[in-house]
Amino acid sequence: MNNKSMSVLLFLALLALVVSSAIFTVKESERGVLLKFGEVVKEDLQPGLQFKFPFVHEPRLFDGRIRVLEMRQEEYLTQEKKRLIVDSYVMWRINDVKQFYIATGGGQEGRVRLLLGPRVNEGLRNQFGERTVYEVVAGEREELVEVLTDSIDSKSKEALGIDVVEIRVKRIELPSSVSGSVYDRMRAEREREARSHRARGNELAEGIRAAADRERTEILAGAYRQAEELKGAGDAEAAAIYANAYQKDPDFYGFYRSMDAYRDVFSSKEDLILVKPDSEFFEHMKQQ
Repeated sequence: MNNKSMSVLLFLALLALVVSSAIFTVKESERGVLLKFGEVVKEDLQPGLQFKFPFVHEPRLFDGRIRVLEMRQEEYLTQEKKRLIVDSYVMWRINDVKQFYIATGGGQEGRVRLLLGPRVNEGLRNQFGERTVYEVVAGEREELVEVLTDSIDSKSKEALGIDVVEIRVKRIELPSSVSGSVYDRMRAEREREARSHRARGNELAEGIRAAADRERTEILAGAYRQAEELKGAGDAEAAAIYANAYQKDPDFYGFYRSMDAYRDVFSSKEDLILVKPDSEFFEHMKQQ
């Protein structure tokens, strides 16, 4: 191999080194900045293939996914000066990658704990201090963490370049001197709620029964009214038929009505009727 060939190979090797040094990849899960002699010259690098000047630019990439900061166990005082031992954690992610890089001294996660931890502790101390033990344990923990998350998030965006996604209280340890009374109060509150729900259920049941009874009464009244109307119409029609028959043949009408009367009177063998032989009641019988 002559000197010319060696020069070509050396050139190609140097070219490959330069090209490989000029290309880098940003993953979908990463956030990054491009530095020039330590200064940010390009922020929020997009995912994909990126280019830089070798030995001049330096990319700094960070995990852009949600991360969890486990807080140290701390003691807080409630409104009535009761001591609580609290375990909590913070879920966060990078929002402004340039500000994050500057605030954390180059993206050091240890700096996140140093900067974010005291803010969370102070916020928890204030929130617990505004509430009683019962409110913290039984009723307002969700409200507490929501208020705290919103407050810390708004401050951390500007100062640290991060989103505080959620602050959660994992465990609250109550002193033995207050745990019994708190649980008794919780039990009494649950029983009161149960009684209230039962009373409400009974009230609804009574309302349903009353509505059903009212509907039943209205249906029966309507049916009775309709029956009376039909009966009245039938009686009127019968009366009209009788009147028409009387007008056409009064003698036959009298005979027919007498037969109806005889049938009604003599239908029972136990009935006893005392009448005079010359009574008009037997007029048609005497004619026979």
